[in-house]
Amino acid sequence: MTGFADVVAGPRAGAAPGPGNVSVKSLEALEIAIGRRVDGLLAGDYRSAFTGVGSELAQVRPYQAGDDVRRIEWNVTARTGVPHSRVELAERVLVTWLVLDASASMAFGTADRRKADVAEGVALALGHAATRRGNRLGLVAFGAGEPRLRRARQGRRALLDTLAAVREGPAGDGTLSDGLSIVNGVARQRSLVAVVSDFRGPREWRRPLLHVAARHPTLAIEIRDPREQELQDVGELRLVDPETGRQLRVDTSSAKLRRRFAEAAAVERRSLETLFASAGVRHVVLSTEGDWLRPLAAFLRRSDRVG
Repeated sequence: MTGFADVVAGPRAGAAPGPGNVSVKSLEALEIAIGRRVDGLLAGDYRSAFTGVGSELAQVRPYQAGDDVRRIEWNVTARTGVPHSRVELAERVLVTWLVLDASASMAFGTADRRKADVAEGVALALGHAATRRGNRLGLVAFGAGEPRLRRARQGRRALLDTLAAVREGPAGDGTLSDGLSIVNGVARQRSLVAVVSDFRGPREWRRPLLHVAARHPTLAIEIRDPREQELQDVGELRLVDPETGRQLRVDTSSAKLRRRFAEAAAVERRSLETLFASAGVRHVVLSTEGDWLRPLAAFLRRSDRVG
């Protein structure tokens, strides 16, 4: 546990401060929250064609040399006088797919850290919890040239692959639509999909999201910076769109401009919430200001199961 927190925090340069300190208590809460949802999916949605250690009875047969004595079916043994063993359906591992935004807009941040730093922490914390007990983690990072695919793996290897992918940095013009389309193609079995993004710009990703959400329980983890919601009065500014390079000169001393900006941002956020609700996607907002892990764990605890 402590070792993972050290990896997330890590030594960083000032321009890339990282996710910040991760408390053991918050990480434990996240593990419990996502662990319960993994258990719910495995118990409720999966049936395996393979026999092994599990919770659902496949058959009872005479005891054979090498059988686990803990699997002896005592009721049948008592009735027949012959030792019998339980053969159970093996539980299948759950695959969690992270769809991670590595586009240029994620490098923005005016509070404690950048949006990319929060995204990194979310990806690693979710990955740490999702790879418990042999479950697997896969990742698609978009916005850095061609989307980067990390095939689903177990344990430490999956976390190292995720760490390498999220720290490659923003560049290029891959889109969320591209990332979702890749997941829709590679996620053959029912999986948990977590989309980590600021969801800025055109929403051509709506249809691919609907396709993914129709097959998999899907979470939208939105990352915002306070300055994206309201402008401060700091005089004249030259603003640059990191995605397109377009520049705009604005006078933030205008109360009318600040009010219109806040109103437009609120309308955009409400429309995004409506889009997720209509797609059956659960949605949480995390900020570059303050603790991001505690609200993430609280979000995952709010219902008994994913999907």
